[in-house]
Amino acid sequence: MTQFQNVVYEKRKRACIITISRPDKLNALNAKVLDELDEALAISEQDSEVSGVVITGAGDKAFVAGADITELNKLDVLSGKEFSERGQAVFDRIERLGKPVIAAVNGYALGGGSELAWACHIRIASKNAKFGQPEVALGIIPGYGGTQRLVRLAGRGVATELIVTGSQVNAETALSLGLVNKVVEPDELIPESLRIVNQISERAPFAIRLALQAIEAAVELPQADGLKVEAQLFAVCCGTEDQKEGTSAFLAKRNPVWKGK
Repeated sequence: MTQFQNVVYEKRKRACIITISRPDKLNALNAKVLDELDEALAISEQDSEVSGVVITGAGDKAFVAGADITELNKLDVLSGKEFSERGQAVFDRIERLGKPVIAAVNGYALGGGSELAWACHIRIASKNAKFGQPEVALGIIPGYGGTQRLVRLAGRGVATELIVTGSQVNAETALSLGLVNKVVEPDELIPESLRIVNQISERAPFAIRLALQAIEAAVELPQADGLKVEAQLFAVCCGTEDQKEGTSAFLAKRNPVWKGK
């Protein structure tokens, strides 16, 4: 276990759990938290034993209840742009980590907390989770990618309503809107997230990394261009040792031994 000031990094076999830990502030994001989260993500990215990452919040009240209002209050035009771009860079790192990242949402995920969840590849919510983009009530808009990722996840109409009203939705509503993958009891949140990572760890790591790239292309590119990316990445897979091992193991009816190359 690695303990930062506001973040805890813990390995569980082939998974790592990154816990944002400012329970007295409902795990609100500030500059220090973003720096530590970025560092924890770098550790997980470089660790070949880690197949997947789980991000959660300390305690049972909040995943991340938003950005630190004290910092927001001090922003002007210049520092506001820097503030937004810093958060966007950290959340972009999540999307492009090369390993699946699961948001285990335990309570309030508001503002920057929702944006953190949207940046993860998979979202598991406890029954007490609540999501929302309340920034307009503070005279601002989402700045860590919420206006972009929420549209892609839920569609323009749903995203617009949530952002311009600042409304909150509970876990079941989030599930019906396609914002989360599943809803579980609070005590099953981390076990279910780890179960998914363990399942991922049985698959070819190089193929998973390329699959994530192909999925990202589907979000960012027109379909015709995305199909070209898919074909290119499929071709790369066909030149790997893992592809030969995976197909040979299937034909021989044995478990594959992955090399990640």
